[in-house]
Amino acid sequence: MSDLDQSSGSSARAPRRGHTAPSTSPDAGADPLWRAVRLLDVSWSRAARAIGLGSLALASSVGLAAVAAWLIARASQMPPVLQLSVATVAVRAFGISRGVFRYLERLASHDVALRGMASLRANVYTSLASGRTAAVAGVRRGDLLARVGADVDAVGDVVVRAIIPAGVALVVSAGSVILVGAFLPSAGVALLACLLLAGVLGPWLSARAARRTEERGATARAEMTSTVLETLEGAGPLTVSGRLSQRMDALRRTDRELASVTDSGARTSGTAAAVNNAAIGLAVLAALLLGIPAVAAGTLTPVELAVVVLTPLAVFEAAGVLPAAAVQMHRSRQAARRIMELLDAAAAPAASAAAEVAPHTGARDPEVTVTRAACGWDGRAAVTGVDLLVRPGRSVAVVGPSGVGKTTLLMTAAGLIPQVAGRVDLDGVPVASFPPDDVAHQVVFVAEDGHVFDTTVLENLRVARGDVTPDEAEAALLEVGLGEWLAGLPDGVETTLGPDATTISGGERRRLLVARALLAHAPLLLVDEPAEHLDPATADELLTHLVGTSRTGGRGIVVATHRLSALAAVDEVLLLGRPDDADPEAPATVLARGTHAELLARDEGYRWALAQETAGV
Repeated sequence: MSDLDQSSGSSARAPRRGHTAPSTSPDAGADPLWRAVRLLDVSWSRAARAIGLGSLALASSVGLAAVAAWLIARASQMPPVLQLSVATVAVRAFGISRGVFRYLERLASHDVALRGMASLRANVYTSLASGRTAAVAGVRRGDLLARVGADVDAVGDVVVRAIIPAGVALVVSAGSVILVGAFLPSAGVALLACLLLAGVLGPWLSARAARRTEERGATARAEMTSTVLETLEGAGPLTVSGRLSQRMDALRRTDRELASVTDSGARTSGTAAAVNNAAIGLAVLAALLLGIPAVAAGTLTPVELAVVVLTPLAVFEAAGVLPAAAVQMHRSRQAARRIMELLDAAAAPAASAAAEVAPHTGARDPEVTVTRAACGWDGRAAVTGVDLLVRPGRSVAVVGPSGVGKTTLLMTAAGLIPQVAGRVDLDGVPVASFPPDDVAHQVVFVAEDGHVFDTTVLENLRVARGDVTPDEAEAALLEVGLGEWLAGLPDGVETTLGPDATTISGGERRRLLVARALLAHAPLLLVDEPAEHLDPATADELLTHLVGTSRTGGRGIVVATHRLSALAAVDEVLLLGRPDDADPEAPATVLARGTHAELLARDEGYRWALAQETAGV
């Protein structure tokens, strides 16, 4: 969840106006595509208008073919010119109207699709923001971006590339069968049979090919997105560590897998295209075989025969789009499955007995109590036996080597991931029983890699609280030691930052995230490694200020850090680690706890670490 910005505080979790978090779990067994389509909030009146305009465009093509056939055949009989004038005007009208209606249909259908994508994306963001963070915290960033990006687009495409074309094909095919049947009923029946052949067998074959390709292709595309994103963002470190070539090899393997997936479905897709062409030929042949005897019998004129034979050539334009619509339907279903899996996992669990307590509306002095907790991911503990009390006016530091579980502990205390064992309570009630918004109003977790958006400094700070003024923003930046940086910005707090803070240094980014958290109204603040990428003096100054806010600002502060020299004023220090004789794969635990002075007096490892830090090692 840190990639969606865990440092956002309460306002970042607020639903977008007009959208509420959709309930996904009751329909968990339903077709994921139609569940996702409901989240598109499609205006079916707009969709019906698009189908109507598309039908008029295609009907103009059919009308053009029919009238042109009549005109050519009748002109060959050299009648008076006035008898051809109406047909001549009709040909021009159908030719012009076909383009006009096609343009209007494109506007209407894309309006429906784009509105739907925007609604679906808003609903997805709202569900993820208000749901269980643990569901997305373990998803690779590239995969998460693929689901809220390309997968959302694929679901939206089902409207413009599948539903609307299928509706147009149904309307125009029915009208064309009636038109041909009015001249020769048996030819109308033959046209219907050929349309069914092209409209059922072709799409079935295409869907069959798509089923094989999409099941493999969805995974390969997600893997490619993740690998590309990780390679681009970590190109420097990967080059230095010598692992860039491995990532590039992985990218080439994924590309070959995508090419293989595409090739595997090409044969069946080609067969589906051949079915449509064969159906056209059969329809024309059937019209000739049935029409010539009718002309001989006098029930059909030669001019009408031309209409009956040539009209199907235009009619099958409707059926020709159905194989692609079937492929899009399956592609959209696969994308919807991935989206709904994410939303179902993020959906808040059913209320437990503890949840029968009245909703948390903001206690005056909220407390988070961690009791004998084991914290970790997917049921596997990274750190065990933790007791922790967080309340306004109290400061705690969590220290220990990298990878020992400090971040996991803070995320568990913030209610972002469930504890493996033990209890995590907010005011004596299990934190999991509260809606995430209620917890977010009380506890803010500042992630080490919290997202910085491609917008102004001010808007980045407003992620924490939407009503932050420019003066408040400047004061917060000065508070975290960014005064000189702010003075050098061309437009002050209105300066636009690059995507994900690529235009600022790591230390500036870290302090910007802390400033954003300080602007939130939440009384409990959990900060992960605020001193990283800072020189020792600046790091100690920032840590000292954060600890001081527990007294001057009445906040509860928990800081996970490697810096020990600035912890003299902390109320309690938790030292995480593993005993010397412990299995390296075993969970970490609390090796020692107490004030900074107490740990210096009785813990040799803590004392040694501070000496190394002081010596600049």
